[in-house]
Amino acid sequence: MEKILIAGAHGTTGQKVVDLVNESQYFIPVAMVRNENQVERFKSKGIETVLADLEENLDHAVQNIDKVVFAAGSGGKNVVAVDQEGAKRLIDASKKADIKKFVMLSSLGAENPEESNQLQDYLKAKHNADEYLKESGLAYAIVRPGTLNNESGNGKIELAQSLDKRGEIPRSDVAQTLVRALHDDTAIDSTFEIISGEILIGEALEQA
Repeated sequence: MEKILIAGAHGTTGQKVVDLVNESQYFIPVAMVRNENQVERFKSKGIETVLADLEENLDHAVQNIDKVVFAAGSGGKNVVAVDQEGAKRLIDASKKADIKKFVMLSSLGAENPEESNQLQDYLKAKHNADEYLKESGLAYAIVRPGTLNNESGNGKIELAQSLDKRGEIPRSDVAQTLVRALHDDTAIDSTFEIISGEILIGEALEQA
């Protein structure tokens, strides 16, 4: 089984990713958290944790790790330091550690951030992090969901390299897409956008 580091494990989407990875027969989760008081949630479930801050050195966080999911975010408070530079820092550490695949949670609109009125700074940070990953030499999948909501997911999405519309998607369906993208034969060096749709996630990812 492969060990998966989940950056942003304590976030709303990150927690769902950790739980899905923990249920998988292929992967073992390692929850990356910033604060000691976030550790107990995972330890109580028998999930390994690593303390690491995206604004500091991350080399220790990727030791003995096979693949990485970047599901961290500053919630708009510190987009350059966390969403952009934090992602770059983890990409650099992953390269040094010969990580097999890096799955990035990005955002719909990150391809053309200048087209957004309200989220331009956030989308620019996401765009820069995505481009850095593409040029890193790491195997990657970049997942760009529409607006996240907390509704129950149904395991069905609409996926395209570039969707010509906006839309919402439950966090649980995004988490499921991120975990599916960890597989070696899925979403290979691929960037795609997703919203709620009618196609099962596994089937949709065959087009990624």
